[in-house]
Amino acid sequence: MRNVEFMSGGDQIAADLYLPDDLSKPVPAVVLAGGWCYVKELVQPTFAEQISASGIVAVVFDYRCLGQSGGEPRQRINPWDQIEDYKNAISFVSGLDEVDAERIGVWGISYSGGHVIQLAATDPRVKAMASVVPVINGYQNLRLAHGTGGFRRLVAAISDDRSQRWAGAPDGVLSHNPQGPEGLSTWPFPTSADMFWELKDSEAPNYVGHATTVSTEWLLEYDVMPYAHRIVAPASMLVVAENDDHTHWDMALSAFAAIPAADKRLEIIKKSSHQGIYRDLDQRMVAARLCADWFALHLIT
Repeated sequence: MRNVEFMSGGDQIAADLYLPDDLSKPVPAVVLAGGWCYVKELVQPTFAEQISASGIVAVVFDYRCLGQSGGEPRQRINPWDQIEDYKNAISFVSGLDEVDAERIGVWGISYSGGHVIQLAATDPRVKAMASVVPVINGYQNLRLAHGTGGFRRLVAAISDDRSQRWAGAPDGVLSHNPQGPEGLSTWPFPTSADMFWELKDSEAPNYVGHATTVSTEWLLEYDVMPYAHRIVAPASMLVVAENDDHTHWDMALSAFAAIPAADKRLEIIKKSSHQGIYRDLDQRMVAARLCADWFALHLIT
């Protein structure tokens, strides 16, 4: 693995490049990025390593405003900027001597699992896509996750933040997951808070457990379903956790059903939750191998 950089939206993007052993001729490449508040060291190296071991270049990057990448304000998560970062990552990796630019794939997990559905629909350079436990509809996702009372508090906090920013205040922030029994957060799952701090200690020290409040406002406007209907050519796989109540497995199944591509596959990780694919290394490896095999099938053979 080697550290590389490229530009996106005027900001310098930090990335890690995973090269396969055999580079006697140009090989395919897969671009990977993470979900809400993720940095490139969090979970994604497991997938990149498996993809690289299958004979494919893998590049994992930090979005602008996160991790080791440039961009201000810090911790601002704009999904459309992030999708643009993916597209610029594709441009970067396509220009490498080691890469066959006609064989490019994209991979995403959670929030970025939704991003790659949009990429497969809008970027003709994408020949294969793998989406793991994706966010499909931000509004419905957070409404269900927070419940009626919690969702009203969340919407009120977003409205208050907009008023304060209009009056000249700096961006407010919301925790990724709740930091206390009554703490308001974007994703209201206390056990996920524990998990992400464990992952920060074990593999991702650059992780920061909050994002700007306007990031959550954009999440509420996020919906990949109109894009799912447009995926015809790219080979498309969705990996869903059987007990996912974070990004909701049923929404993922609806998105999968909407994809008209003939070459598509649904994989369900049995006895797993959204968290399980992160915390349980065996379940994470199952998902990683499914993705690596999918890209090998469609980008190599």
